[in-house]
Amino acid sequence: MRPVPYRQVVRVSDHSCTYYDQQAHTFFDGTVEVDMTPLYGRFLPLLGDGAAILDAGCGSGRDALAFAKLGYSVTAFDASPALAALAENHTGQPVYCLRFQDITWQEQFDGIWACASLLHVPTVELPDVMDRLRAALKPGGILYASFKYGSGEREHHGRHFTDLDEPGLAGLLDQVPGLEPVETWVTGDLRPGREAERWLNTLLQRTD
Repeated sequence: MRPVPYRQVVRVSDHSCTYYDQQAHTFFDGTVEVDMTPLYGRFLPLLGDGAAILDAGCGSGRDALAFAKLGYSVTAFDASPALAALAENHTGQPVYCLRFQDITWQEQFDGIWACASLLHVPTVELPDVMDRLRAALKPGGILYASFKYGSGEREHHGRHFTDLDEPGLAGLLDQVPGLEPVETWVTGDLRPGREAERWLNTLLQRTD
């Protein structure tokens, strides 16, 4: 089933989605100009020219637009209708309103970019979500994901966070056959003034 544009979706928002709906313009303004080049440099060399990329939880649409300008075929979605609208305006292409838990693509993408988005999925739902992302990749495809560095679940200013460290990621991947780590590393936040915040980054490959 192909997702429909955000305007046509009726669904119940969770707490994190409600936060982004209410803070959409503030979040957009605070993230749209962040230079993600260092992370692109890890992900894009693993893909072929003109590869099909899914920007999963695209937020402002910053990365979707960057990939499109580089010649990649980009599909983007976000769970927040307000952010999807802003991202669609920013990228000039359709942005779907969709939750990770509802994606149904099968072997359509060479790469999936899930930057600071999976961290809002509850721990109990992450194995199924990761398996859905695996299924959406073509065999040999690459998934990039990032989480706040740590362990456990928490609520912070109206948002749910699932934090992961290296053992947590390993435990998650034990539950998702067919996704194998290519590289895992820790970085500081790329937003000015927040460099002390740590992120767990991982590149995973579909191997089945």
